[in-house]
Amino acid sequence: MKPSSTPSPAARATPRPGRLVRVAAGVLLSALAATGGADEYTATDLERWQQAYGQVVKKGDELFHGGLASENTLQCAQCHPNAANTHPETYPKFQQQLGRVATLFEMINWCIENPLESAPLAADDPRMVALQAYITFERRGMPLAPGKH
Repeated sequence: MKPSSTPSPAARATPRPGRLVRVAAGVLLSALAATGGADEYTATDLERWQQAYGQVVKKGDELFHGGLASENTLQCAQCHPNAANTHPETYPKFQQQLGRVATLFEMINWCIENPLESAPLAADDPRMVALQAYITFERRGMPLAPGKH
């Protein structure tokens, strides 16, 4: 008797890895196409976004140079002129002051709470976003080096 060329019901029910990958890829591509091109933007968009970013950096510069109204009148720039020695490109990293690995946000708050003797800022506080934008702007061009001391 000649073997049947039709697969058995058990063989048909067993998914083939290659087929699953193709189906998953098709579903993913369909979902991406439905987003309407999330990476599509115009020169006007870029200009508007750069202006918004520049305004936030400017606000961060103002906050860094005395605009935080600290309890003891210190300002970030007294220890870190022009964001010197902040090294945002090295975060997250171990911080001796905290005794653990910390993010830039956490170190900014450490400085606000300790040398400046003021209340910490929430991560989504526009002032915190502005401070981080200013600090990273001042260090633009530096290669990322998380964990570096």
